[in-house]
Amino acid sequence: MSLAPRTEKLLKVLIESYILDGQPVGSRTLAKQTGLDLSPATIRNIMADLEDMGLIRAPHTSAGRIPTQSGYRMFVDTLLKVKPLDSNALRRIEGEFTLDQDPKSLLESASSLLSQVTKLAGIVRIPRREQVVFRQLEFLALAPTRVLVILVTQDGGVHNRVINSDKAYSPAELVQAANCFNETYAGLALNDVKRRLINAMRQDSEDMQRMMRSALQMAHQAFPDDKGQTDDLVVSGESNLLEIPELGDVSKLRRLFEAFNTKQDLLHLLDQGMRVNGVQIFIGSESGYQALDECSVVTASYQVDGQIVGTLGVIGPTRMAYEHVIPIVDVTAKLLGGALNADYRSIEPE
Repeated sequence: MSLAPRTEKLLKVLIESYILDGQPVGSRTLAKQTGLDLSPATIRNIMADLEDMGLIRAPHTSAGRIPTQSGYRMFVDTLLKVKPLDSNALRRIEGEFTLDQDPKSLLESASSLLSQVTKLAGIVRIPRREQVVFRQLEFLALAPTRVLVILVTQDGGVHNRVINSDKAYSPAELVQAANCFNETYAGLALNDVKRRLINAMRQDSEDMQRMMRSALQMAHQAFPDDKGQTDDLVVSGESNLLEIPELGDVSKLRRLFEAFNTKQDLLHLLDQGMRVNGVQIFIGSESGYQALDECSVVTASYQVDGQIVGTLGVIGPTRMAYEHVIPIVDVTAKLLGGALNADYRSIEPE
């Protein structure tokens, strides 16, 4: 949809004013704030045209107008000028990510940071299992037939499990078995490792090295089971949404908090964000979920070793400060990915 320059200006000012104070915007306010030399009648005519286009609407019997979902979409896509974060804001966000944090703590820090800085709800999609890359495993003897298996993934995740083996192994044999397994599977996605491991165990060919057969049997017991996994999403700051007038209706809040509790809709939405390298914005019903009809979701994917492994974002009202939220989400995703990488480097402000 193409708009004349003065119409664009009026729409931009109207949306910015409504985002700022949440009050319907009238022609007098627009005349003052746009600086355009237009008569009140001309401004009213332009507002009527914008209403006919479905970009603004009149709430109840108010003389002022507020943006529609389509209006916000046009604002975000064509009218919004997003500025990079200044040095102070960037340092504040960067200070939340330290190299001595384990991956789980980093993900929790990112979610908490997003909610604190934006005063909205912060969400982080934990790396999907099929996206996580296997790095190595180690076998350590605890007792003659009890073995501690330490599995390390490329994102720095560490999984420990104690298993029972059918026979006793010497420390040297355990090292050899781990080396055989790592040489074969290091660098593959975790799901690929599990699939190949199961196929290899089914074949169990006679010419397979005894140590490799032992390694497969022990690794099969130790690999994390994805069934019943519920900790795929970290949510922070849901209570911030209670302070937002547009979301104050009890039925809206109930649907929204049910979505936070069940998590499946939010996970599906964040999975969509993994298809895009960078920021993605879902406004109102664009999310496809009724619970989010009055909300906007700003997401950004994060990477480990050059691969998109997860998504994070912010949930708030459609009347959110997009200019402020978008760069925060974008930078947080980059910093989280950097902190999860071994070669972490600071992001310099543009």
